[in-house]
Amino acid sequence: MGLPGSGKTWLSERLQKHLDCAWYNADKVREMANDWDFSPEGRVRQANRMKNIADYEKSHGRKVICDFVCPTQKTRKDFDADITIWMDTIEKGRFEDTNKMFENPINEMGTLTCDHHIINFMTDEQIEEFAKNV
Repeated sequence: MGLPGSGKTWLSERLQKHLDCAWYNADKVREMANDWDFSPEGRVRQANRMKNIADYEKSHGRKVICDFVCPTQKTRKDFDADITIWMDTIEKGRFEDTNKMFENPINEMGTLTCDHHIINFMTDEQIEEFAKNV
């Protein structure tokens, strides 16, 4: 997860090759659903849609990557990822409404609530090594 333009799809595309898993991009899923509602309710609906897809893949024994903004604590809780990677490579995304609603995955104690915090793009070799540990 991360702001639009932070590298979620870039990383997902490369990780998928090393993890031999299904990969779902939020824009492609929104296109299939013909649902371009980016209101808070639309984003919750998208998180639930992505969860249903991921749960289906998991129920069939597959690992899955879902790359999407998932901008709020609520959408992250609804999605309920096994592993969360925060692409924190930019300060602002290209959509002001998303920038305003995006909540960094940090709890009230100041602790990260993601499993991996990526602040720089990785080389292909680093991604290969990273894939061994996710």
